[in-house]
Amino acid sequence: MGRTHALTGWCTGLAIAPVIGAGTVHQAAAFAATTAGFALLPDLDHPGAGASKLLGPVTGGLSWLLRRTSAAVYQVTKGPRDERVKGTHRHLSHTVLFAAAMGALATWGSRAGGWYAVAGIVLFGMVLAADALGDWLLFVGGGAVVWWATTTSAAGELQQLTGWVGLAVALGCVTHCLGDSLTVAGCPFLFPVPIAGETWYELRPPSFLRFRTGKRAENLVVFPVCAVLGVLLVPGVWEWLVSLVSHPAVQAGN
Repeated sequence: MGRTHALTGWCTGLAIAPVIGAGTVHQAAAFAATTAGFALLPDLDHPGAGASKLLGPVTGGLSWLLRRTSAAVYQVTKGPRDERVKGTHRHLSHTVLFAAAMGALATWGSRAGGWYAVAGIVLFGMVLAADALGDWLLFVGGGAVVWWATTTSAAGELQQLTGWVGLAVALGCVTHCLGDSLTVAGCPFLFPVPIAGETWYELRPPSFLRFRTGKRAENLVVFPVCAVLGVLLVPGVWEWLVSLVSHPAVQAGN
């Protein structure tokens, strides 16, 4: 489900960017790229996930530490009706607390390091997204960097995202969890709020609305819809399409 997480993160970032004042294409793209990449971060709790293997022993070690921490927290906090599981995958990193913590860390880092730190967070997000969507994204990202350098002040645009990049990181994690909540397994997003005797209550819709990861519903419905939205939400694209359709030459052809 990695590519779907990345794509839904991209769409979320583009939708929220205008709300925080990131109205230029440059800022919206940077904000959405961060959200797309960090929409893969919660799966760091799985040793086989792309996020866990991204930087070899570095991210592998972080994955190991996260799994051990998650298991320990689960054993201490599980309710009387929680499942008898290890509490590693889809537990601590799939909660609103984790999203808030990662967002706060990114906010602190961006304010301490300025636009250099923002650039580092955005680039890390791009690498995470490329690992899920394909290496072609690295070429697109490289082209985007050149475009930035020739059309605007990268330092100035990124400086304005200082602090807000933390929101992008948190939104990415939240988007991931909401996506997992639509699957059969669900997601304990609201931990530690006790629900029906479970501290790690898996949020999920009615059974007829759930889907299995990597199956037909995701591949033929969710991913294509998000791919279209991911283009339409780019600043200026929708307006361009409307103007194209309403162009006198097009109307005359009809």
